[in-house]
Amino acid sequence: MSDPSADIDKVLISEEEIRRRVGELASQVESDFAGRDLVVVGLLTGTLMFLADLVREIDLPLRLDFIGVSSYGDGTESCKLMFTKELKLDVVNRDVLLVDDILDTGKTLRAVINKLEGMTPRQVRTCVLLSKKARREYDIPADYIGFEISDEFVVGYGLDYAEKYRNLRHIGILKPELYS
Repeated sequence: MSDPSADIDKVLISEEEIRRRVGELASQVESDFAGRDLVVVGLLTGTLMFLADLVREIDLPLRLDFIGVSSYGDGTESCKLMFTKELKLDVVNRDVLLVDDILDTGKTLRAVINKLEGMTPRQVRTCVLLSKKARREYDIPADYIGFEISDEFVVGYGLDYAEKYRNLRHIGILKPELYS
């Protein structure tokens, strides 16, 4: 079996940079939601690593749930958006922190925010590990952003290509010949 790191053209964000920034985001969330009934909603599957690290750093009582959304097939182009898992927790009159791995076109976050707002929470705020403004098609707010990145195809720390590379501890740019 080959080393998945060998498929990385360049490390974009190191494990240490990720760890530091996740701590900073958690501190911001703690400050903004102090004394509130917080429900953290993670989008499966790419956000798993980021979400786990983030909630371990948030020193507040919180509830955790997941929404499954699939917006990519085996390639790099977006396909039809499909909900694969619904929330179990009631978010009526609660503060919701929606956590996603990457905000690029905004299509996924727009759909999930609309779905959550239909459940009448007190508010929905968004936290994304990566923001890729160059690909934005919808004006979607991100209240907490880990890193702004250029329009590169990135993998690692939960992000994948054809369900591979999620387990890398850093975020790297995938060699173009692997997905072109």
